[in-house]
Amino acid sequence: MDRDFLIDLFADFGPVTIRRMFSGFGISADGINFALALRGGLYLRADEQSIPHFEAEGSKPFQYQQRSTAKIVTVNSYWELPARLFDDSEELTDWARMALAAAQRAALRKRPKARKGTKKAAVRRATSRKAAAKKEPASKQPKPRKRSSP
Repeated sequence: MDRDFLIDLFADFGPVTIRRMFSGFGISADGINFALALRGGLYLRADEQSIPHFEAEGSKPFQYQQRSTAKIVTVNSYWELPARLFDDSEELTDWARMALAAAQRAALRKRPKARKGTKKAAVRRATSRKAAAKKEPASKQPKPRKRSSP
């Protein structure tokens, strides 16, 4: 599958962004990745709400083999698009919307990760301010602001 084929395939769905990813492409809408085109297959994002639809169609989750251990890894969050949908753009659009909704739900569940060192840096800054305040003579320390009464 090439970039132009994927853009045409999702034309009825709406504008999509196609980016190189691994050995294929990631397909996203509104900045959220909802599909992968890898190894000749097209895989849509799935979750506990949408997996039963894929199972009913006989689809399988994305799998790959690790190079180092030869272990088969199953990625349950991406399921193969049923082959019949390549010829049914209306229903493909419905499935793509379902995949985008699953990706959006997954994004909501993710907690933003704290940047490394952020907490330590904040503690260091606070500690260094206190130390600097102790070293300055009282005459050079900033005076507390007076609050104006209403």
